[in-house]
This record gives sequence, C-alpha cells and structure tokens, in this order.
Amino acid sequence: MRILVAGAAGFIGHHLAKRLLGDGHSVVGLDSLTTGQPRNVKALAENGKFEFVRGDIAEPISVTGGKFDQIYNMACPASPVDFKHKAIEIMTTCSAGVRNLLDLAHRDGAVFLQASTSECYGDPQVHPQPETYWGNVNPIGPRSPYDEGKRFAEALTTSYRRLHGVSTRIVRIFNTYGPAMRADDGRALPTFIMQALKNEPITVHGDGSQTRSFCYVDDLVDGIVRLAASDYSEPVNIGNDQEVTILQAAKDVVKLIGSRSEIRCVERPADDPERRRPDLARARQVLGWSPKVARDIGFARTIEYFKSL
Repeated sequence: MRILVAGAAGFIGHHLAKRLLGDGHSVVGLDSLTTGQPRNVKALAENGKFEFVRGDIAEPISVTGGKFDQIYNMACPASPVDFKHKAIEIMTTCSAGVRNLLDLAHRDGAVFLQASTSECYGDPQVHPQPETYWGNVNPIGPRSPYDEGKRFAEALTTSYRRLHGVSTRIVRIFNTYGPAMRADDGRALPTFIMQALKNEPITVHGDGSQTRSFCYVDDLVDGIVRLAASDYSEPVNIGNDQEVTILQAAKDVVKLIGSRSEIRCVERPADDPERRRPDLARARQVLGWSPKVARDIGFARTIEYFKSL
C-alpha cells in the first residue's frame, strides 16, 4: 500500500512508519518538525520506500505521487510541556489539521486512522476506563487544549464517517514509552530516566500515589496496525492494563540504572489524573490484541536508548 503518516518525525509516528516500512509498504512521512525530531526522519530515510515531506497538516496539504490507501494521523504536540505554550497550535492541529487529512482521505477513498488519547477521559471517575465512558474533563483547565482538541478530533472524524462515508478508525492511546522519545518530553518516564542517569533528584509529583499504565511502543503500534486493518469504526483503547504508581515507576528506574538519585516530591500539576488504566476488553475482542512487553524489559530498552544519546 501507499500510506501517509502525519507526525512521522514524532515518537509514535516514527515507530509506526518503521513498522509499515518493515511490512513492505511505501510510506510518506509528513511532519512540521515543531516537536518531531530530525534524527527520527533520518533513520526512516534509510529505507528507499520512505519519502519525507515537511509540512503542517493545519495548512493546505500538497503531496504528489498518487492516491493513498491509508492515512494515519499521529500529528499533534502531545507532551505536557507543550500544553501551555502551544495551546492554540494544538487546537488548530486537532481541528483544521484533522479536517485537511479527512478531506484527503475522502478524496482518495483511503482508510483514515485518528490517534486519540486517554486524556479524553480526563481525571476519570470510572476505573478502569472503557470506551463507553464519556470522561471527566475540565474544558478550561491547563490540559484542556489537548484534552478537548482530541475530543473534537474524534467528533470530526465520526462526522466524516457518517456524512461522507469515510472509512475511519479511532485509537485512544494510553501512556506509551520507548526509544525515540524526547529527552525533554516532560512526561514522567523520560524525566525520571534523564534525572537518574545524571544522579540528580527524581522529581515525583505529589506523593506519587497517582497511577499510570505504561505501554511499550511496539505493542501500541501493533494494536494500531491491527485496528487500521479492521473494519471497526468506534474508538478502541490501546495500552497496558498493568497499573503502577508513579512512585513505583520512579523506584524501578533508579534500580534498573543503579542510580544514586534520591526521590523528591514536588507540587502536583492542576488536573493531573489520579488513576489511569485502560479497559482492554474491546481491543482483545475486536482485534485479538493484548500487550506483550513486560514493564521491566520495556523500561530497560528505553534506558539504553537514553544512554546512547
């Protein structure tokens, strides 16, 4: 197939493009490099079936070479450090950007997969979170540009399916980690790893009792590819349902690195979710998918990547 991956220079987009190339497809990577990393593009360009186009999906999209069979939208600043300074850019990407890609999918008759997020559930009052849960989101809070942007993107994607017959998929991605993350990502795991490698204090928000469910990127990508190949149009959670406290994750990193770092508790950000764990019943039933990579193995691989930097 000929496939467009928007956000191919980003963490997940890079791994997705790599997987699709490995499966023998031709891939066009579209990225503005606002938060994407040039080294991710360079690695993909070693494959002759990869073409890189620098561009912003919120602007008119001009990609030559024929029609696309699939379009994956992984393009959007997704780090907590971006929510404040790139708030309007995030919301524009999730509105005008998603619409531009949907128009392209409509024109080409392509399958369109929208990368959504567990942030759609906000600070959930239902646990674990099934796709039928509508969420508990603060529409004007500090996380709202991303939370509400992604919720709007889901509604827009669904509207194109209902009104124009576009073949759409929606994946709600839970906390994902692995090689090719940004060191300054702002998320817990890369922050812990970089601090531990330097033997600096590990900064844990609050008392660290809040939970996350960390999914290794290869598992996530496998679920995304399976979803695109299905005919299922409702949102599907993809993540790992092994819940762990942030404090325990920090201790795991210190132990795996053999760091001298001490753990220091700092002020917790506003609207930081208390618990986060996906209900994976739909992914297991519809896609035959389950996460495979254990946390200690995935953490070790990620640590080795950051060491290499």
